[in-house]
Amino acid sequence: ALYKVIFVVALLTLLTHESHSQLNVCGISPLNTRIVGGQKAPPGNWPWQASLQTSGRHFCGGSLINSQWVLTAAHCFSSIPARLTVSLGLQSLQGSNPNGVSRTVTKVIKHPKYNSRTNDNDICLLQLSLPVTFTKFIVPVCLAAPGSTFFSGVSSWVTGWGTIASGVPLPPPGNLMEVNVPIVGNRQCNCNYGVGSITNNMICAGLRAGGKDSCQGDSGGPLVSKQGSRWILGGIVSFGNGCARPNFPGVYTRVSQYQSWINSQITSSKPGFVTFTSTGTNSDLSIRCPGLP
Repeated sequence: ALYKVIFVVALLTLLTHESHSQLNVCGISPLNTRIVGGQKAPPGNWPWQASLQTSGRHFCGGSLINSQWVLTAAHCFSSIPARLTVSLGLQSLQGSNPNGVSRTVTKVIKHPKYNSRTNDNDICLLQLSLPVTFTKFIVPVCLAAPGSTFFSGVSSWVTGWGTIASGVPLPPPGNLMEVNVPIVGNRQCNCNYGVGSITNNMICAGLRAGGKDSCQGDSGGPLVSKQGSRWILGGIVSFGNGCARPNFPGVYTRVSQYQSWINSQITSSKPGFVTFTSTGTNSDLSIRCPGLP
């Protein structure tokens, strides 16, 4: 199939130019050739999805951004476990994962301005002990570049192994779950959560009626949107008022705010940054509520 040829060519280009940006392969999911419905993610659909584990137990998600770095949420590390591993290429948390690989983490870098009280700058980098080899099941995601615009209603996907409702654990074998949610503009999100609580470093997504959301255990995982043939990481699962409650969309760290910080920490093989551009008009600009400037 043509998409396989394109992927292999991109992969070879990357391997021969390892010191250059990973833009040439990022965000290409060779097994995700269609928009999918349902909740259980087909194998290999989200090849950048990482599982952060300690003592063999999953506690947070993350996204592979180059062969040796994973992007996640700072709030996952109120304390740093003695033995921290990252698993990639997993379909389920239990049972066999023939495409999975694991690495220990050698460095945890929380954003220096992360505020645990307000959840501002909820972003963290993990350096893996050894690089991973890219396959159809392990691919880095592209990152939203500064200047990206995510208008209200933009289709996005959240993936993770978190609880399937507040306090309801994911049933065995712990399949990776996916949910499609629209972006909610920051003005609307501020009206929902209380003016001033949603900063420019955050992005929201969810349904006004509720029912679809990320939840506990999904923290640090990806919120991605597709542009052309590439998937772009627009957000990192950060916080919310409960899970999937009406008028309380999920709140995510806005990745496009952090290119300079990420590049200051990663010295070789810079991640691929892509500008996401929304079409049409931004309906969020017309949102009004008491106290909103």
